[in-house]
Amino acid sequence: MRLDNVMPTTTGPQLTLTYAPAAEALNTDVLRTKNILGIVLFNSQLTAGIGTNQNSGLLKTPLPICGSDVCEIWSTTETVIPGHYLDIHYRRSATLILGSITLAIPRSTGEGNNINPPPIQSSAQKAYQQIFNLLQHIGHPHLLRIWNFLPDINGTTHGLEHYRQFNIGRQNAFIAHNRLTEENSIPAASAVGTSTESLVIHFLAGQHKSVALENPRQISAYCYPEKYGPCSPTFSRSGWINLDQQHIFFISGTASIVGHKTLHIGDVAGQTQESIRNISAIINESNCVAGHYLYNLNMLSYRVYFRNTADLTVIQTELNRLIEPLTETLYIQADICRSELLVEIEGTGGVVHL
Repeated sequence: MRLDNVMPTTTGPQLTLTYAPAAEALNTDVLRTKNILGIVLFNSQLTAGIGTNQNSGLLKTPLPICGSDVCEIWSTTETVIPGHYLDIHYRRSATLILGSITLAIPRSTGEGNNINPPPIQSSAQKAYQQIFNLLQHIGHPHLLRIWNFLPDINGTTHGLEHYRQFNIGRQNAFIAHNRLTEENSIPAASAVGTSTESLVIHFLAGQHKSVALENPRQISAYCYPEKYGPCSPTFSRSGWINLDQQHIFFISGTASIVGHKTLHIGDVAGQTQESIRNISAIINESNCVAGHYLYNLNMLSYRVYFRNTADLTVIQTELNRLIEPLTETLYIQADICRSELLVEIEGTGGVVHL
């Protein structure tokens, strides 16, 4: 992998996402590059012993990747410096920051189920409060994209599902930092489950504000009825950012949900198709906001989270039939936020260097 193939040649601040084999990305010369915001690794034999110290430019995702050991390289045209704040490790440029926070979640057994608030809720609130304090301090206040990785996301302790506990803690932090006053600035996000005992959050933020976009086929997540928990999830369906000469597009984790209901329960092919219909609707919304045709299904890069290994071939067959992306699609095994969901897909546009 040549570094001149990683960085774009146009002037002005830009954000770039490049894919590469993990073995090449871990090369010392790559890690010393002053324009690398971060290298996102997934669980594999190669990365098993690597920690999450963001000063080195590495963000570890606690999920296994299927197929070739590919990683994501996030870069900018600006000089990048490392830093840390409390539990956060990050690298930032003059306009962008990519960071990661990991908080251990103690297992609740016996009397531990009487802890109030539950550990996942309090850890989520603590993590987001640290993120908001850091962003305010360094002058990069706008969250652009968040990836949340929760232990046993569909499990229940303290009488409440872990994902719902997480949503309470996350929303408490948003409220405490006055970040729910403008719905059009709620960031795009994903939340999937892991088998680890830590809450891991990766985040991208900066000085440019994103425009939150919703899917007309779905109720906004932050408006879900109470049947989905005491607090609604705090994320937008997508975010659109005008970064001077660059138009960036982040699609949140998208599943087989229409309105607020799960469709095609038990049918992984149907869920995959419905997810793509939802992504297509979000793309149409972004093109309307942009005022012209910027994106289509084939122009995005994708992460596909799948619950069951046995379903992977069906998911891949459906996606190969429905889209022809120009970049490699990453298939990652994870639990999904609703127990009946079998697949979740997120997309990124405007930053992928082909």
